[in-house]
Amino acid sequence: MKIRFPKVIFIATSTAAIMLAAGFLRSARAEDNQFDWKQASGVKLVVMLNKHPYADAIIKKLPEFKELTGIDVEYTETPEENYFDKLTTALASKNGNPDVFMTGTYQLWDYATSGYMEPLDQYLNDPAMTNPGYDIKDFFQGVLNGGKWNLKPGSPVGTGQQWALALGFETNILAYNKKYFDEKGIQVPKTFDELYDLAKKLKGWNGPGSYGVAVRGTRNWATIHPGYMTTFSGAGAKDFEIKDGKLVSALDQPLPVEVTKKWAQLVKDGGPPAWANYTWYQCGADFGAGKAAMLYDADILGYFQNVPGASSQAGNIAYAPGPVWKEGDPVGANEWIWQIAINSSSKNKKAAWVFTQYFTGKEHGTWAAIDASVVDPPRKSIWENKDFQAVMAKMPGYLDTFNAIIGNTSIKFTPQPYFFESTTEWAATLQKIVLSGTDPKSAMTDLAKRITRNTSKLEISEPTKKTTSR
Repeated sequence: MKIRFPKVIFIATSTAAIMLAAGFLRSARAEDNQFDWKQASGVKLVVMLNKHPYADAIIKKLPEFKELTGIDVEYTETPEENYFDKLTTALASKNGNPDVFMTGTYQLWDYATSGYMEPLDQYLNDPAMTNPGYDIKDFFQGVLNGGKWNLKPGSPVGTGQQWALALGFETNILAYNKKYFDEKGIQVPKTFDELYDLAKKLKGWNGPGSYGVAVRGTRNWATIHPGYMTTFSGAGAKDFEIKDGKLVSALDQPLPVEVTKKWAQLVKDGGPPAWANYTWYQCGADFGAGKAAMLYDADILGYFQNVPGASSQAGNIAYAPGPVWKEGDPVGANEWIWQIAINSSSKNKKAAWVFTQYFTGKEHGTWAAIDASVVDPPRKSIWENKDFQAVMAKMPGYLDTFNAIIGNTSIKFTPQPYFFESTTEWAATLQKIVLSGTDPKSAMTDLAKRITRNTSKLEISEPTKKTTSR
């Protein structure tokens, strides 16, 4: 999710590439001629963006957007440490500001149930409102479903209304130091037990303080959703179940306890010595510096460490699917999605929809993926684009890994508006198990009881507002 790395610009220079790009643009413009991009001309939109390469790509194209649509855009770009607090306050005011905002799927479960988000189906299904070349079916299903929900806690994503559309996303995979692995004849681990054994053996692999695998560990929801949740869901474990008409935590069940126990052991024997302080930044920095032999986290985190000049290990890194729980299990991943949504209180919804479809459309997405730093575009057609494939081919195993896992990459959490409270408590419990040696069964049982106190209050039979009883 978080990213602060050098922006890398890739430019297709071959005649064939230029002709392909020109052909694409001619096709897109032909479709544009059937659509009135000026229908909200003269409107001034207020847009809130998280500081990210995806946002930078939007900002760079705002002059072209204004020329095409006649819409002015006033934007703010805020670092993620403060972004969602600022956004939540703005949406809660219900004064229409901002008109459009960046969000993630997990935030959607709170914002949509609180009435802050405009449903998008009415625009997508209106030929006068949506460019005929937009092609909603071009999105990967697992990514599109991340913005779709019926507002019923316990119901999976992909049900109900479309609330947001993707700018880009992240899968969670295993990145590794290919140079070292090749020199030592080390095989990439394919199961979790193999990952544990290898991470333990690689302690001190590159001098004092070096270790096997970088994973996150702070008392924060972001510790749960990358490698841990990919392992948890891949094993078949569930975070919630519906029992007697109530949404209750399933974290006290045998399989979640087993997964958590093994994950804690991985951290103790093969993870960062200062694991409890490790965020996205520390994991990426250790991996790029040759301190961690492997990284089990967002694919783009490993990608950006491999960009020439970005780290001391750039050029030495390769990628593979995250290890399965047991041999024969299908590979897959939990995902994070950066999305665009419209404020339900906006007074400029037509212009907001023009903005949303432009910056989640094929033309912008293709340019952003090839010429900017949108590493994981959400559209199938972009991954099939030869110029984009040429860019990604410079990263050993990245395309093969993506193709192997995308069919089983989706949001693995159960949607419910207490997501951040419950996952932060989950991370705190994981810390107790790792740092204090707390018994995993008793710790997870206590965690499940605390989570259920909140979620059992939710009405799960009908769409609901979040309860005020906190």
